[in-house]
Amino acid sequence: MTAFDVLILGSGLAGQSLALRLADTLKVALVTKRTLEDSASAWAQGGIAAVLDPTDSTEAHIADTHTAGAGLCSKKATRFVVENGARAIRWLIDRGVPFTADSGSPIGYHLTREGGHGHRRVIHVADATGAAVQATLTEQVRAHPNIQIFEQHIAVDLIVGHKIGRPEAGCLGAYVLDIANDEVRTFAARHTVLATGGAGKVYLYTTNPDTATGDGVAMAWRAGCRVSNMEFIQFHPTCLYHPQAKSFLISEAVRGEGGLLRRPDGSRFMPEHDSREELAPRDIVARAIDFEMKKHGLDCVFLDISHKPADFLREHFPNILARCAELGIDITQQPIPVVPAAHYSCGGIVTDLRARTDVPGLYAVGETACTGLHGANRLASNSLLECLVYGEAAASDILANPRPQAAELPQWDESRVTDADESIVISHNWDELRRFMWDYVGIVRTNKRLQRAQHRIRLLAREIDEFYSNFRVSNDLIELRNLVVTADLIVRSALNRKESRGLHFSRDYPTALPVARDTVIRPTRSRMR
Repeated sequence: MTAFDVLILGSGLAGQSLALRLADTLKVALVTKRTLEDSASAWAQGGIAAVLDPTDSTEAHIADTHTAGAGLCSKKATRFVVENGARAIRWLIDRGVPFTADSGSPIGYHLTREGGHGHRRVIHVADATGAAVQATLTEQVRAHPNIQIFEQHIAVDLIVGHKIGRPEAGCLGAYVLDIANDEVRTFAARHTVLATGGAGKVYLYTTNPDTATGDGVAMAWRAGCRVSNMEFIQFHPTCLYHPQAKSFLISEAVRGEGGLLRRPDGSRFMPEHDSREELAPRDIVARAIDFEMKKHGLDCVFLDISHKPADFLREHFPNILARCAELGIDITQQPIPVVPAAHYSCGGIVTDLRARTDVPGLYAVGETACTGLHGANRLASNSLLECLVYGEAAASDILANPRPQAAELPQWDESRVTDADESIVISHNWDELRRFMWDYVGIVRTNKRLQRAQHRIRLLAREIDEFYSNFRVSNDLIELRNLVVTADLIVRSALNRKESRGLHFSRDYPTALPVARDTVIRPTRSRMR
C-alpha cells in the first residue's frame, strides 16, 4: 500500500492546477493513463473565457452562459465561476503561460470572440491554448518535489468504505493498474480527486483523445455518487473531415473571427437556421450541419475563412493552417471540410461549489463533474475556466478539512482470475458500443433509437461483467467497463428527458417544457459494484 495526502486521478488542467495548489503543503500523487501531456486540455484550441476587458462585465458573461445553457445553468455555480475567472487567469499568467499579446488592448492581451459570446472575452495562446497551458504547468508539476507522478497507470476502481466493511469511512483511495508491470497497486489517500476528463470515446467520431473513456463518472457511480445531465453531449460542429486526420478539431475561434459555413456549391446555410448565423451556440450549428448533410446527402460541409488575409490566418491559426497544409488544404485559398463530432460532456458527477461529491473524501473537477455551470449546453471556452476555478475550490476545501489517513487497506485480489483467452471480445464490444451510440444516441434522437441502444448496452454489460469477474484486468477491459456504464447513464438520462433542450434534441418531444429541470440519477446498492 502506498499512502498520500491527496490522490489525483487525471492529468489535465483540472488535475495539474489542483496538484500545484496543494503540493507546497501536502504529499500529492498524480495518476495518469498515459503521460502528463495526454489530456483533452492539451487539445483545447480556442482559449479560456473570462471577464478581462474593462468594457465587459460579469453580468454579461453570466447572461451568455445562461443563454447557451438553455435555462438549465445553476445560478450559483455560474456566478461563482464567472466572478472568479479573472483571478484564475492571473494565476496562469503568474505561472508563466504565454498568452497572445496585443499592445492595442487595454489589458495587453488579445481577446477573441467565440460562438454564444456577446463580447470578446476569450484569452488564448494563438490557436493552441490548451497545449501552451499544459506545457507550462507540466514542467512545474514535474519539478515539484511533493508531487509524485504515476504515468502509464489507470485507476481500476475507488476504495470506498461501504465495500470493505467501513460504511462511514467515505473514499479511502483507489486500486490502480500499473500498465507497464501488469500489477494492481493499492493507493491510500486522505482525499481522492477525480479529474479524469470526459467520455467522448463512447462515440464513433469524437474530438477527444483516446483516454476519454468516462472513467471518473463510472467509478463515482459505482462508489455511490449521483450523476446529473448525462444526456447533454456537446457535438462540436467542426471536426476536420479527412481520412488521414484523426479527431482534429477546427477551433470555434475560426467562426469567431469570421469563418463562414458553406455547402459544396459555395452557398451559405447558417442564415437559414439561426439569426446569429455562424456565431450561434454549438448545438444549433451542429444540428444545422447535420440537417444539411442529411438533406443533401453530403459527407461534409465546408468552413471558409479564405477571405481573411493570409498573414492574419498565420498569426491566429498557425496550427490549424499547418495541419491542413499537411493534408493538402490551403486554408488561405480554400475552405476546410468539416463534420460534427462528439466533443464535450456537460453532465457528470454531481458536485457542490467546493467540488465535493456525495462520498466523503471524494472530489470531482473538470469535465467529469457536473457543477451546474454548463446547463444543457456549454458556452465556448467556459470549460478550461471551470477546471481552474473548481481546482482552486477543491484545493481550498482539502487544505481546510484534513482527514485521517486510512488504516491498512485490503490488497487487490487476483486469486480467482486467469488471463483472458479471447481478447478479441473486448475490441469487438468496444467497436459495437461506439457504433450504436453514434447511430442511436447522436445529435438527433428518438425514443425508439434510445431503446435500441439501451437493449444493446444491457447485453454488452452482462458480457463485460462476466469478463471482468473471470479474467485479469487490462487497460482495455477497464476502459470498456467504464464506457458501458457511461453509455448506460447517457441513454437512461436521455430517456428520462421528455423534451428537447440544449444539446438534447428529440423528435418525439421537439419542444422545451416550461420549467427546466436537471436529470439526476442516484445509484442503488446493486449497481455499486
